[in-house]
Amino acid sequence: MKYPALLAAGDVLAHLDDYDSIIDVRSESEFALDHVPGAINCPVLNDAERAQVGTIYKQNSAFEAKKIGAALVAKNIALHLQQTLADKPRDWKPLIYCWRGGNRSGAMAHILAKIGWPAVQLDGGYREYRRGVLSLLDSEPDTLSFRVICGTTGSGKSRLLTSLANEGAQVLDLEQLAAHRGSVLGGIPGEPQPSQKMFESLIWQKLRSFTAVRPVYVESESRKIGNLRVPEKLMDKVRASDCVHLQTSIADRVALLIEDYPHLVADSTLLGGQLDHLVALHGHAKIRTWRDMAQTGEISRLVEELLAQHYDPAYLRSIERNFSGYAQARLLALEDISGGAFVKATKELLADEMAN
Repeated sequence: MKYPALLAAGDVLAHLDDYDSIIDVRSESEFALDHVPGAINCPVLNDAERAQVGTIYKQNSAFEAKKIGAALVAKNIALHLQQTLADKPRDWKPLIYCWRGGNRSGAMAHILAKIGWPAVQLDGGYREYRRGVLSLLDSEPDTLSFRVICGTTGSGKSRLLTSLANEGAQVLDLEQLAAHRGSVLGGIPGEPQPSQKMFESLIWQKLRSFTAVRPVYVESESRKIGNLRVPEKLMDKVRASDCVHLQTSIADRVALLIEDYPHLVADSTLLGGQLDHLVALHGHAKIRTWRDMAQTGEISRLVEELLAQHYDPAYLRSIERNFSGYAQARLLALEDISGGAFVKATKELLADEMAN
């Protein structure tokens, strides 16, 4: 094979695991917005340099821009060779891409190939990768079977998914990928949500790892998780799938939520600010009452009222309307919220899976 090889996005997407490293040579902001999962960022032009070259291109000439840009690209590739890539062995096989598969990835691939590495350049770059991801998100859900974990807020759905994953089950944890717990109180401190494009890349990466011969366990999400939207074809397939009704006592649900949201329990001002988002649904008087409970430390009572008056009615309306298999759901009752209870529930589900 002549290097650097230039491969179509479809061929590359089907064989990503064939490469020892995936190198995204775009700028740091392009990489942050979205990238091939597992890629490392080795910019041949960083954000400031791209802006500099672009300004020269517009205000001076394409020739001057290319001359200055080439010098910057050469300098940056040299730095990557001396630092990030310094320990790569003779048979290291990298995949390299930029925005369109043009000059930036071409320059990196050319130099790596001259060194002797079997470098592969992604034809069409990130743009073609993105088109491939969107196409697969439209088609891949139909090749898989899903089993939907349903249950009112605080019933332990996410913990059950974690337990299932620990036991080797196929699990698609959309809230984990979205960095959000899926409710008005669901933001995770210090962990911003990914971009919509990155969220879709992460979903695609998970879907491609699944086999069609086993079910994929997923939570009964709404179409939006925080600021992110679940891909339409995936959502439609999940909502038409078989369901498991996870049942947990109200006392255990309150305890679980207090465990899972320590940042809100510890900060009554933050909790009160989040409760303000519910004014339109419950009115100022009710929100004032709930804020007072937060302020005086009546957290268990507050959580129980939120469940009874807000979360449970909304969830039950939504689940019955949107998940066609819920009426025939397999009932799975938790004894408590200990680790052992979730392991027991996991084994029951996996036994059902094996029996079917």
